[in-house]
Amino acid sequence: MKKIHIIFSALLLAGCFSSCNDFLDEAPDNRTTIDSKEKVRQLLTSAYPQACYAYLTEMMSDNTDESTGVGWEYEVLQKQAYEWGDITPIDYDSPQWVWELFYNGTAAANAALEAIEELDDPASANAQKAEALLCRAYAEFILVNLFSKPYGASSESDPGVPYPLEPQTEVAKQYDRSTVAKVYEQIEKDIEEALPFVDDNAYPYAPKYHFTHDAAYAFAARFYLYYRKYDKVIEYANEVLGEGSAAASRLRNWAEGATLSQNGMIRPDWFCAADNNATLLNVMANSLWPVLHSIFIYGTKYVHSQQLASTETMRSSTPWGSMLSILRYGVWWNSSVNKIIIRKYGYYFEYSDPVAGIGEPWTVQPVFTTDELLMCRAEAYILTNEFDKAVDDMNMFMKGFTTAGSVTKAAIIQYYNDLDYYTSVKPTPKKALNPDFSIAAGSDQENLLHALLHLRRMVTIHDGLRWFDVRRYGIEISRRQVGNNQYVETDVLKKDDPRRTLQLPNAAIAAGLPANPR
Repeated sequence: MKKIHIIFSALLLAGCFSSCNDFLDEAPDNRTTIDSKEKVRQLLTSAYPQACYAYLTEMMSDNTDESTGVGWEYEVLQKQAYEWGDITPIDYDSPQWVWELFYNGTAAANAALEAIEELDDPASANAQKAEALLCRAYAEFILVNLFSKPYGASSESDPGVPYPLEPQTEVAKQYDRSTVAKVYEQIEKDIEEALPFVDDNAYPYAPKYHFTHDAAYAFAARFYLYYRKYDKVIEYANEVLGEGSAAASRLRNWAEGATLSQNGMIRPDWFCAADNNATLLNVMANSLWPVLHSIFIYGTKYVHSQQLASTETMRSSTPWGSMLSILRYGVWWNSSVNKIIIRKYGYYFEYSDPVAGIGEPWTVQPVFTTDELLMCRAEAYILTNEFDKAVDDMNMFMKGFTTAGSVTKAAIIQYYNDLDYYTSVKPTPKKALNPDFSIAAGSDQENLLHALLHLRRMVTIHDGLRWFDVRRYGIEISRRQVGNNQYVETDVLKKDDPRRTLQLPNAAIAAGLPANPR
């Protein structure tokens, strides 16, 4: 892996490494003979991709503006991602980095599956087999949603991504892209085969870093949301949250988090803590994303700006009131860099040479949480016309996330019905929805979807998931220069723009995979 010189202050790094050293164990040697269930279990620690896609997808989404008059891009990767360009760097957080590490996860899962079949009693390792299948399915789910079109009406012909089902045993083996539909079919097969055998007792150490029962069902729920099988979303979300108001006891205690200091890694450590009720699955990843999204001054040209937060996210108006006055957790902001954030991602540094001051950056990515799972269920309720249940879920979330009380379905619908659609110079959180399925314009369903996507955008801020929502709903977004209370539009990503799909890494194209259109 690339080694980088430390360019951050001692204050930035103070206490970081001690808070995450439990997560920095060396991965097992994949070259050893995997001839026992214990060795399979150890191998599976390598099946969780140590890459974070949030840097890329937050920069590409409408959660980022170009701030004028102050700041500079952190690196060319940040600028190219923001501009929806083809990305040339190959280091941390780049498309090639994500591609390689997620396929490394698939390879480790396949090696584990092969080793299980060769055990004297394969059935004794059913829990490990389930974990391997889920890791493979998760890696492919992220890859297909980054490097292929979102699932939809044209998925039977849209190019997918390679989905290896066995370890690679030959040099320069040729793979094909198949189709998005076939990738989704295989993901579903892996998930459904795995779920009955997930066993929390298989994880005596760090269970929140493995596909436990709750993490597995949360993944299944999000997958089926993207797959448009909404009854499955509701069924699997209920498996974790319980039905109806029972979910309230599983949500994050935002009021507790609000009592914590914004300094250092205090809030990020709390956010992803293994004993946090809302944490379902964490992944430890090599990434510079926490440097950019955090309170530090790096990369401040492309940011989640104050203007954006005030009109669309953490300080915007909602049917529940102004987020500026009702948000519990609070935001960090600094007018000198025009950046507003919620503290989520900690920056942890592993020294390879303390004297030379070099090593590797790490962060903990909260891949699945109960709050985001609740938003999946609420969206599924809206899309199956169970509007009252969706409103109950949104109210349940907002009672914890904010100090507001409940709002009626009629009030939510009226609020978004009266709200103007977004333009780059008169921004609102209501952006035109252009999915390839039918939503009646001005209908109760459309207005409730605007509410849901507004809340979902806030709860997943900095997590990279907004980009997937933009793609799923064909939402057109702008590139803007913001400053001095002015907006200057510089580009627009239309619903059919090929830049909505990441280009394959050059190495993959050189190996024979067809490039995405440009």
